[in-house]
Amino acid sequence: MRVIIQRVKSSQVTINEEIIGKIAQGLNLLVGIADNDTEAELDWMVRKCLELRLFPDSEGGDRWQKSVQEMGGELLVVSQFTLYGDCRKGRRPSFDRSATPTTAEKLYNLFVEKLRDSGLRVETGKFGAMMQVFIENDGPVTLLLERESS
Repeated sequence: MRVIIQRVKSSQVTINEEIIGKIAQGLNLLVGIADNDTEAELDWMVRKCLELRLFPDSEGGDRWQKSVQEMGGELLVVSQFTLYGDCRKGRRPSFDRSATPTTAEKLYNLFVEKLRDSGLRVETGKFGAMMQVFIENDGPVTLLLERESS
């Protein structure tokens, strides 16, 4: 499982110019599911996303002291199968490592459900849709989280 985690001042996702998910300060999560991911990877990733200290303790502070959970932020979660695009050969990416759409959608929905269990506001895109994601990255802070099944 791979997640691009971005600290944002705001973020939104639209389909056909209609906003379907929108958040204020918090995290934008672009989520890729691999063909061998299980609930164990989801649990690890949920914990990381909620507990990573990515926010300053006070306005303008340099040290990251608070997690999204501690500061009561919001989450925008967008499925992103292209995170498993392999561009090493040829001129067209291969998506052989991406989970099938059926498996990926099931695990993606479970991931969102587990994030919602935190009590934070969680918005989403639409799985499998062509979307536009608008990200007001704060910092900018962008990290790649990866958890491979064992």
